[in-house]
Formats: sequence, C-alpha cells, structure tokens
Amino acid sequence: MKPHLIAAALLILAPFAAWADEPGSVTTLHKPPVTGEEVYQQICQSCHMANGMGGKGAATIPALAGNPHLANADYIIITVAKGRGAMPWFDDILAPTQIADVATYVRTHFGNNYPKPVTEAEVKAVAGAKTSP
Repeated sequence: MKPHLIAAALLILAPFAAWADEPGSVTTLHKPPVTGEEVYQQICQSCHMANGMGGKGAATIPALAGNPHLANADYIIITVAKGRGAMPWFDDILAPTQIADVATYVRTHFGNNYPKPVTEAEVKAVAGAKTSP
C-alpha cells in the first residue's frame, strides 16, 4: 500500500479511536459481599435463582431449596470452595469467612433447617487454608 493512502486512512480513522477510549457511563462499583446473603445474591443467585430452586436449560443447576445434601456442612464447603460437576470453584475469589457465611445462609434458607453455623475454621479444615483473596 502506498504511504499517502495509509496516512489518509489514519486521518479518517483517528476520530473513531478517540471514541473507543472514552469511559463508560457506569460510575459505581459493587462493594465486595460481606454477609452470606450478599455472597448468595452477588454470586450464587445467577445460577441457583433467587428462590434457590435451580433450573434446567443448557445445564441442570441443582436446587438448593430443600436439598438434603446440605445437612452435611462438609458437602457445601467442598462444593463452594472446590466446585462440583459443572459448578466452578470459588476459593480463588471468596475468603474462608465468605464461604462459611454463604454455606450457613444456604443451610438456613430456602426451606432448609440446618441451623448450626459453618465456621471459618471448618472451611479451612475441610477445604484447606486459603491465603487470598
């Protein structure tokens, strides 16, 4: 290609590059989830639904509502921390306290009645100590 054609193309395309560099209109960030309910709403709810009923479509998302597997705290700790089946692991983005809090939340909501809280110590013992986030 001839240099003068390249220069002309750059002059024509220059305004478009400036538009691409403009920031979006979003000005706020979500605060990191603190409570088990916040973790559920910000992370889990997108697949397991607001009512914990899961769903079917491109994949089968298990229901958390009335789920007898949740009687065993180790089950949900391992599932959230290390993943299970198509569910990804979350120990790379959730701290042990967040995993404990969301596990406790799920075990005490959606028709589940497993009131013993899951602790950070249990998460570390069952899923292994985590140094981040």
